[in-house]
Amino acid sequence: MVLKIFFPQCCNTAESGLLVGRWIPGHNSAVVLAVIHYPFIPNQVKKYLNELQSQTQVELIVLGSWSMPKEGQEGMDSFLKDLSTIFPQKCWLQLSREIGKRGFTCHVVQNNGKLLQDPETEIKDGSSEKDKITLIHYDQRKVMLSQIHPVKEVKSDSEPSELRLVFQTVAQSQLLFSQDKYDDGPLKLTHWQSEGREASIIAELLKQASVPVCVFLTWLLSLWHYFCSFRIFNVRPVLFISSKLSTCVQSGHRALNFETAFSRKRAATHTDFMRKANIFVSFLVDIALGLLLISWLYRENRISKLANTLVPMADHVAKELQELLEWLMGAPAGLKMNRALDQVLGRFFLYHIHLWINYIHLMSPFIERILWYVGLSACLGLTFALSILSDIVALLTFHIYCFYVYGARLYCLKIYALSSLWRLFRGKKWNVLRQRVDSCSYDLDQLLIGTLLFTILLFLLPTTALYYLVFTLLRLVVVLFQGVIHLSVDFINSFPLFAIGLRICRPYRLAEGVKFSVLCEDPGTPLHLMMEINPIKFSSVLQLYRAPTYSCYPKDSWALLCKKLFVGELVYPWKQKKNVKTD
Repeated sequence: MVLKIFFPQCCNTAESGLLVGRWIPGHNSAVVLAVIHYPFIPNQVKKYLNELQSQTQVELIVLGSWSMPKEGQEGMDSFLKDLSTIFPQKCWLQLSREIGKRGFTCHVVQNNGKLLQDPETEIKDGSSEKDKITLIHYDQRKVMLSQIHPVKEVKSDSEPSELRLVFQTVAQSQLLFSQDKYDDGPLKLTHWQSEGREASIIAELLKQASVPVCVFLTWLLSLWHYFCSFRIFNVRPVLFISSKLSTCVQSGHRALNFETAFSRKRAATHTDFMRKANIFVSFLVDIALGLLLISWLYRENRISKLANTLVPMADHVAKELQELLEWLMGAPAGLKMNRALDQVLGRFFLYHIHLWINYIHLMSPFIERILWYVGLSACLGLTFALSILSDIVALLTFHIYCFYVYGARLYCLKIYALSSLWRLFRGKKWNVLRQRVDSCSYDLDQLLIGTLLFTILLFLLPTTALYYLVFTLLRLVVVLFQGVIHLSVDFINSFPLFAIGLRICRPYRLAEGVKFSVLCEDPGTPLHLMMEINPIKFSSVLQLYRAPTYSCYPKDSWALLCKKLFVGELVYPWKQKKNVKTD
């Protein structure tokens, strides 16, 4: 069985001393974390390792000795070998490296002093295998900061893999790497941070400033929840209207994100940390895009230009609708419509357009001021501005929605009446209790009245269907525009910007696995391998770290949507989901 020794690259040129690390339980592997330099006092080494073990919950022990003799240290190998009696272990590793050579020599000695394996000689049990020891070099900093994916094991009751245990051991031993050569301690160590601690003044200042910022935002959230708890906001009509307004839905979603991102509780797992970071970065990008929109809107008097364009555009749309209705009241595309029903429907819709034009002209003096305040809402983020734009579009096209509802209800009523009368001709009826079609006998009067009604509804159906078709197409155009806005808001809210940036700038932080390459294969030395981290794919990053949102994807399938359009049922293809999952 091959003994695998994971050795950090930063210790390749370390001075002679003791190897500190851990034996991987259940596997024939050892992880070297640091080298304690000579001179040292054994009792101080034991005390130091016991303190680290109690704080990190990692079984740190002295694995063996590391020898890189220099001038005046000829007897260092025998001295370090004798330390196995002071630090008794089941197996004592003896690693040594000569100056000028790339490979290490390694011996494994049992606690009774017997040489267990020596790669320079053959095993004495009759086999001729060599190189029973494999040295795997790794970048200690990258392994410490990386996270193996998937984050959770496939089977919760199964033991973690050997590679995952190696990564966890290095990550949990960060306290060991906090001591550098500038510390005035009795022990000197070599690890990835021994030349000086890695730190950033900007990062430290941000950490210090994050606490009062989180407290302030938590206070604002408490005020928001207190404001929303008023009884007037919990009345059913108010709740119904707020659930239909994109701005109210986005406000609630932003409040939930604030509770997650600015919580004073530290992220317990890697998934929680990534969720907080993605929400925070998305919030900053949203605010930045909103400020850019404000700078564009309030430059060169664009608000006034937009307000002066909006009223003529609304008049133009109303004029086009009037011409469309006048075309439908005549002989559209050469079709012969029912004259009386055509005139009734046309005048009914023309009256609504007349009311809508009066409403627009009544609001025209206030449109510029309304747009001015709406533009200021972009300081809360681009998603707020887009949500308000969606609500404005819904209000400006409310007459088109009314036309669609009127036409759809009338068309649906005729479709269901014709289907019921068609069953009457076949001697059938719909059983409401059992939800099925049953046989039924009708008398002559019922058949006569059914025939008359069927004939009347059948000849009136083309006129109703034409109005329904036209207003459904207009409604779908508005819904498509609002759907694009909702998808943009959903993209900004859920896109994992932090994870994507981490994958681009520091791909080793999100590891999918490792790959090995032969580093040294000199005769008389163990096999040396170099372990490199394989980052996960971008598609996996999007799939794993995409933030949950209130989502605005179609609730129904395309087949069901087409069926509803055909029978005249009201459709809301961008209906928002009620349940928001945060896990």
